[in-house]
Amino acid sequence: MGVVFKYGIDHLTVKIASELASGNMKGEIGDAARAKIDRSSKQVDQIVAADEIVYGINTGFGPLCTTVIDASQASRLQENILKSHAVGVGEKLSKRLTRLMLVTKLHALAQGYSGVRYETMVRILFHLDKDVLPVVPEQGSVGASGDLAPLSHLFLPLIGLGNVMVQDKVVSANSVLSGYGMAPLRLSPKEGLALINGTQFILAHAVEVVARTKQLLDQEDLISAMMLEGCLASVRPFDERLHQVRPFVGSSHVAARIRHMLSGSEVLHSHAACARVQDPYSLRCIPQVHGASREAWLHLHRAVEIELNAVTDNPLLFVNGDAISGGNFHGQLLALPLDYMALGVSEIGNIADRRIYLSLEGDTPGVPKLLLKETGINSGFMILQYTTAALASENKGLCFPASADSIPTSLGQEDHVSMGSISGRKALQIIGNVERIQSIELICAAQALDFHHPLKSGAIVSHLHDFVRSYIPHVTEDILFTEMMEQSHTLIRTGSLLKESEKIEKITTNWSPVFDGE
Repeated sequence: MGVVFKYGIDHLTVKIASELASGNMKGEIGDAARAKIDRSSKQVDQIVAADEIVYGINTGFGPLCTTVIDASQASRLQENILKSHAVGVGEKLSKRLTRLMLVTKLHALAQGYSGVRYETMVRILFHLDKDVLPVVPEQGSVGASGDLAPLSHLFLPLIGLGNVMVQDKVVSANSVLSGYGMAPLRLSPKEGLALINGTQFILAHAVEVVARTKQLLDQEDLISAMMLEGCLASVRPFDERLHQVRPFVGSSHVAARIRHMLSGSEVLHSHAACARVQDPYSLRCIPQVHGASREAWLHLHRAVEIELNAVTDNPLLFVNGDAISGGNFHGQLLALPLDYMALGVSEIGNIADRRIYLSLEGDTPGVPKLLLKETGINSGFMILQYTTAALASENKGLCFPASADSIPTSLGQEDHVSMGSISGRKALQIIGNVERIQSIELICAAQALDFHHPLKSGAIVSHLHDFVRSYIPHVTEDILFTEMMEQSHTLIRTGSLLKESEKIEKITTNWSPVFDGE
């Protein structure tokens, strides 16, 4: 597989985490990480041997933190926390999100502040390498004190409990371990708490949000450029001078990309002397609206890059022998930017719906109402916009920030929680809805552009239009649109449109390198 990622040593990025989760990159626990892991696990042994009272090692959890546990019960304490905290409900997580949780947890534990043994780490790596994935319900975390419920389900198989997915079949973890000649682990002091403390459920969702939003934003610029040509919009709102006097990096980036894609367009040049003074905002303000969503992406990306290389369980064990209890498990640092990103993505869908509506109005010279020449007996593309309106409206409801709520838990010990797990889940729902809106905008943009033939678009838009037409035909009468919509959605969801644009020119990285991070 080429490059091997070293857990606990190398710098983890969104792109590398995605590659590890997809199986395109292999990860290992090398000698340097093992030395750090062994040091921290020996420190736990020393704490137990000295009868030093440290939270979670020889005390109960949460409101039971003042209850001292006898050393003879230390292992049972750690197993009990996995059992009692595995109370998640709802649909099981996707394979990708489950693997991302394993990847991010391995990297955090391998940094040697958590007191987890090397043997335990190797067993976690086994589940990742063999694709024996724990069944993790998606609901139940409040995003503080760690993602306790989902992480408990994630690590029940270590002690022979719970279920796993093997080749898309749900089977008992114990039966799979037996098949590999493995016995359940007996957890050492601190291990159970270290395993379920942390933000890896939120983080896995945030990694996916960053990756999918980056693709969504890049593709929206492509679709918008096609729609600008289809609607005979003005190129003047993308003039570099406008954006130099309001130099937000997001809006400047979008304007430069769109300006480049529209250069050399015969379609737009054909109406240079028309009487229209200004376009509607959904065309004219693309840099400002799309740019604001890119600024939200930058904020989330920065937070995720930090969290990917952070240690988020409690307490943490340091080289000088200190064991410090704190709040690194609190998900607020991800919850707020996830909620911000959810709003940013929703707005991309909202303005795209407005452009779809504009394309149907029949006010663009040469482009017929409802994008069909013969209407009346034909409804044309009318009802596609109903679907985008419904999705855009649904997203508005999903935009209420989960992080604005907090319900005290653990008998008041945990009296402020982030609800970041809900922030992550909602953000992915919104992204899925906007990808559907984009697929309809792509269909409408291509249809509108057809009516300007034989005038040619800019090279990139022209190439993309031909690419779309190789999958989606021009429509001349009412058809069953569902198959066309699914085909367009496939082009969007798989990133095919973006990949095709890069065959002409890698426009995604020409302008602001700050948006290249993955």
